[in-house]
Amino acid sequence: MLISGEHLVLLCLGFFVVATLYSSVGFGGGSSYLALLAIFFVSFFPIRSIALICNLVVVSGSTFLYFKHGHAKLKDFLPFVISSVPLAYLGATFRLSEKVFFIILGCSLIVSSLALAYQTFSANVGSERTKTYPKGFSFLIGGAIGLLSGLVGIGGGIFLAPILNHLQWGRALKIAALASFFILVNSISGLIGLISAGTLELPLKETLILAACVFFGGQLGIRLSLKRLSPNGIKRVTALLVFIVGIRVLLINGLGVW
Repeated sequence: MLISGEHLVLLCLGFFVVATLYSSVGFGGGSSYLALLAIFFVSFFPIRSIALICNLVVVSGSTFLYFKHGHAKLKDFLPFVISSVPLAYLGATFRLSEKVFFIILGCSLIVSSLALAYQTFSANVGSERTKTYPKGFSFLIGGAIGLLSGLVGIGGGIFLAPILNHLQWGRALKIAALASFFILVNSISGLIGLISAGTLELPLKETLILAACVFFGGQLGIRLSLKRLSPNGIKRVTALLVFIVGIRVLLINGLGVW
């Protein structure tokens, strides 16, 4: 056991809350898991590995329910995935220093959240207007975000959703479904990359307990989203969560300000 029982209880509570909130907008919570784990774990490799596993647990359940309720269509999502998978794998094989890792992650999250916030609080905020983009757009966006998600060790949906919401690619619920599916596929690819690089490190007890916590939190969050959250509510929760996590990761983990 790498951490004390008291610290594990705190992590469990944090992971449950994070999974509930993030799954409500199609995310796995990887960025917040990373931030929480960094408080209690000394080694960088278990942090990255556990976050990926917990991502997989949450988005597997979310993706299943999105498809079950008809909010996701495979043909719309495949272009993003086809280009992102190999680049997520490539990104996961790079060995970043911890400081560079957290600076990249924090800056990326802040930019993503601001882009979504601009759209959320602008004119026609309540509309669900969508725009049509060429097929190459999906491949380009998917590849770029796949590489970034592999580098920082999360599924990438937290980058993808704000961009697509800002560009009005589709309805908010459809984008949440895509984000969940995108995270699922890229987390699997990133996990394979960690195994290939020999950097996968999973303490069994902590991993199993935290995975159970995020499973129950994720199931609660996705059901609340499908029944209660409006499209605009999904966007605002997304922007707020992404911004808070980005600021915290950049200042505390990246720059060591606090």
